[in-house]
Amino acid sequence: MLAEDRIAVVPSAGVSTSRRPGRVILAGGLGALMLFGIAAMRLWPGTVIDTAEHLIGVVRGLGGIGLIAFGALQALVAVSGVLPASLLGIGAGAVYGLVPGFLLAAVSTLVGAVLAFLLSRSAFRPAVEGLCARRPRLRNFDALIAQDGWKLVCLLRINPVMPFSATSYVLGLSSIGLGEYLVGTLASLPALLGYVFLGTLADASLSAMATGAGPFRWVVIGVGVVTTLALTIHLGSIVARLGSFGGEAAGGADRPAP
Repeated sequence: MLAEDRIAVVPSAGVSTSRRPGRVILAGGLGALMLFGIAAMRLWPGTVIDTAEHLIGVVRGLGGIGLIAFGALQALVAVSGVLPASLLGIGAGAVYGLVPGFLLAAVSTLVGAVLAFLLSRSAFRPAVEGLCARRPRLRNFDALIAQDGWKLVCLLRINPVMPFSATSYVLGLSSIGLGEYLVGTLASLPALLGYVFLGTLADASLSAMATGAGPFRWVVIGVGVVTTLALTIHLGSIVARLGSFGGEAAGGADRPAP
């Protein structure tokens, strides 16, 4: 347990996000990109696949500079969610091979995940702390989330149903420490390795993914079902523990403090 990295909830009702207008605007813009990417993949999957294939083709023709460009693109996707990160994982395998492609995709994804987490924490966490200061029940819930730390992050990262960038921003709102966040985020790397391996088999893997073909797709679906069930059970245990906190408080735990 990396408890030393945990950020304690400090009453800060007076802290306003107006002191960080640039960060709030940036986070809001990235959030809009993320929602657009999720909607586009649902509504126009073929267009999204074609766009990813075009970008990968451009990077392939850039040589050594393409390595930097691909890493920057992967990190941007991890921050914004404008494209599915799995598509770029497949692209990394197709362009750079298994080991170099995985290392490039893994490092870039982790960098993007940390940037999204820190941006969310810097821009929006003070407002959450203000709410926690006024609502003891919310403060207790935040503390329980932090106690689970890397275990909860791990469950969220393994679950392929949870959008990667959205999860990063939501976790940034909590008091989970950066160290535990990083440890839990490592759980997303085995799936990324699988996508990179798909990319080494054939460039057509992107199109195959769009149609949902292949045994790997069924493995992903199976993992999604199992981890969703595990996550539901885990969150249920947190809610149950929250009830015990509420029992210790004097009846009005949910009433704002005067």
